[in-house]
Amino acid sequence: MVEISGTQPFQTTAQSGTTSAPSESARAVVSSDFETFLKMMTVQVQNQDPLNPIDSSDYATQLATFSSVEQQVLTNELLTSMKTLLSGGVEAPGEVLRGYSDWVGMEALVEEPVQFSGQPIDVRADFAPNANSAMLVVRDSEGVELERFVLNENQSHVSWSGRDASGQMHPQGVYSFEVESFFLDELIDTSPAAVYSNINEVWAESGTAKLRLSDGTEMDANNVIGLREPVV
Repeated sequence: MVEISGTQPFQTTAQSGTTSAPSESARAVVSSDFETFLKMMTVQVQNQDPLNPIDSSDYATQLATFSSVEQQVLTNELLTSMKTLLSGGVEAPGEVLRGYSDWVGMEALVEEPVQFSGQPIDVRADFAPNANSAMLVVRDSEGVELERFVLNENQSHVSWSGRDASGQMHPQGVYSFEVESFFLDELIDTSPAAVYSNINEVWAESGTAKLRLSDGTEMDANNVIGLREPVV
């Protein structure tokens, strides 16, 4: 990977996304199946042999069997509701973390200040709509501007080496990035630049999935705006 400093060009990198599928309600399935069951029973009655009709006890057995299944589904829903109430309305950790277990080891994209520990920081710097030029601004934990770099229009991902124009390494600490977008040399937008950081840990806290990044930063999983496989 080519690192950049105050006088070096940025490096473009790639990203990937993830998808998820919605779940289906058990109650809706039972309701649909019950309607189908009634239709089948009606057809069965209409087409039975009048000389050898189906015994009424058979109908009772079929109804009892289906009713038992329906009651089991309703009981499960009731137990789930009671579990939630007894836990103070907070979901169990296993439920909270469902879908997040595969995040460990991935790179999260967040619009947050990050800890610089001497390793290059991968930044996604998007131009504002209608902008024809932009600059990446680097600030320290106090919000003081340290550096700014001209961005190429075809570059959306860049890597900040942590070195200034003289080649000296900036001290370790928290840094933030923002993109200033221009149209005909006039500033039209300033917005946070998102950064990539490895996810080291996922846990549940007060019904919310929490993340710990490789730089030690902790945040809600809801603050993640993108994921990708680690870039080698």
